[in-house]
Amino acid sequence: MAITRDEVAHLARLSRLSLSDAELDHFSGQLDQIIAAVARVQEVAAQGIAPMTHAVPVLNVFRDDAVAPCLTAQQALSGAPAAEQDRFRVPRILAED
Repeated sequence: MAITRDEVAHLARLSRLSLSDAELDHFSGQLDQIIAAVARVQEVAAQGIAPMTHAVPVLNVFRDDAVAPCLTAQQALSGAPAAEQDRFRVPRILAED
């Protein structure tokens, strides 16, 4: 199945891309190669092979959750450019109705 220059131009229009004639010729050849490579992958006999997410077994590498002391309000706000009532002060972005 060959990708034609007109199909590449159509895809470019749908994607709102402006491509020159040389780019249309270049991309039609590249897309043709990509589609041929995907077709070769689909030809692989995969009956009896279970679907997998990784090529090798993956173990859970996360550590257990552990309770640890957290910052106090003063420590957390110590580097803030502005604070008010033990909270970060930020510019208003919504008007009050």
